[in-house]
Amino acid sequence: MHRRCARPEQIVHKSVVAHLKARGVPRLVYLHPANGGARSAVEGAILKSLGVVPGAPDLLLFHDGRSHAIELKADSGRVSESQAEMLRRIDQAGVITAVAIGLNNAIRQLEDWSLLRGRAS
Repeated sequence: MHRRCARPEQIVHKSVVAHLKARGVPRLVYLHPANGGARSAVEGAILKSLGVVPGAPDLLLFHDGRSHAIELKADSGRVSESQAEMLRRIDQAGVITAVAIGLNNAIRQLEDWSLLRGRAS
């Protein structure tokens, strides 16, 4: 029996980070704002007071004076209203944004942004 993956988006995310580690261009800086996950009400309130906001993209990337943000989705994933709103807001602030559905699209987007060395087959 073949078990279905319980967290397909997490697999995409980890694979993208593996590509960034192996193929990222020199001086590329990237991070994941750890907004998700279950939190107690107190911890949630503390994080909110520190600036955590709903809808933050999965990866923020910085290179050569440019800022990029990418929302990663599994093949069946959808962007939430808060994610769409945040992408709109940071796009208006001058950040280059994208939504990538599936690993291949995410890798292609990072290559198109010239943030990865070489091309995936």
